[in-house]
Amino acid sequence: MKKIRILYIEFENDIASYEIPAFRSAVVQIAGNENIIFHNHLKENFRYSYPLIQYKQINKHPVIICIDEGVEEIHHFFEKKQIGIILGEREYELKINKLNLNQFIMQVWDKTFYYHLRNWLPLNQKNYHEFKKIDNEIEQIEYLEKILTGNILSFARGIKWEINKRIQLRINKINDKKIITVKKVKREAYTIDFSTNVFLPNHIGLGKNASVGFGVVKQMRKSSNE
Repeated sequence: MKKIRILYIEFENDIASYEIPAFRSAVVQIAGNENIIFHNHLKENFRYSYPLIQYKQINKHPVIICIDEGVEEIHHFFEKKQIGIILGEREYELKINKLNLNQFIMQVWDKTFYYHLRNWLPLNQKNYHEFKKIDNEIEQIEYLEKILTGNILSFARGIKWEINKRIQLRINKINDKKIITVKKVKREAYTIDFSTNVFLPNHIGLGKNASVGFGVVKQMRKSSNE
């Protein structure tokens, strides 16, 4: 069991999904590059850890999600917050629409939770080729389930939560699969419904590029397939 805090910061004016990396860059510039938690980059490399500050598009609005330590560090942004920023070639007004702080108890339960996972990037260069060698659809789903379980464990490590119970997880439905370009590399993005005995807070990211709006978790009442 682990208690965490999550701060949800939503801005008022609409943004396109492709503008999220530019939005992130603008926030990082305001907060200061020296504050690594905002961008997970070291001088010569990446900080290979679960991102505790994440940038997303939710209902067309740009959102910053601050998790645990990220809640403490967001003051670097608010202390220097500007009226507006530049997104690509356009001006954007940083007007806050919604700000919510919640505390959650992270736990593996004896019941099932249902989730929708949007634009999840499960495959990297290595496991993509392994995945494509699997001909059987059931085995492909099992392979993806193992990756998603690993993504949840990465999240747990990132918030210093030690999971000591067995994670049960099932992908119930693949709603969509499409090719997208991330940093000039073509990737397969999946939108799925899944169930697990792990409680996951709304809007956290799982999988690759979780810091810039991929793999967004949304709780569901029940899987559409069950």
